[in-house]
Amino acid sequence: MINIEQLAAELGQVLTTKKWVATAAESCTGGGVSFAITDIPGSSTWFNRAFITYSNEAKQQMLSVTEQALIEFGAVSEAVVFEMACGALAASRADISVAISGIAGPDGGTEEKPVGTVWFAWADATGWQQTRCCLFDGSRQEVRQQAIAEALSGLIERVKQVIAQ
Repeated sequence: MINIEQLAAELGQVLTTKKWVATAAESCTGGGVSFAITDIPGSSTWFNRAFITYSNEAKQQMLSVTEQALIEFGAVSEAVVFEMACGALAASRADISVAISGIAGPDGGTEEKPVGTVWFAWADATGWQQTRCCLFDGSRQEVRQQAIAEALSGLIERVKQVIAQ
């Protein structure tokens, strides 16, 4: 069982240790990462803002995602989540960001991008960037919960790496 509350609390601890602030750019999770984070008391000291960019228009307007990336690769792609993560950093006072775009279902999947396909990107103020694609199983809610957990885990992993350096 995924314990999202525990992951969000751990994220708060590592961000506080590093004195970093996070931001999130969400599509298929619809604010789930942001909700998990802001459910932790004191999160205002380590969480700056969030961007729920469910539509392509919102991704372009709020995060400076290029129309070319959306047309060429689609919203659920490495190129788009990378631009989302970089755009969230640029549009906030955060030190680290996560971006998520996927197909939670039950419809919308294709042979190339089946339901459960979720792309993630993380970026930080040092210039470090990482992307990852996951294929999650389950209902729409289960896919979204797994995506939220993956997003939080990726943030924790990176902040711990920076602390260890």
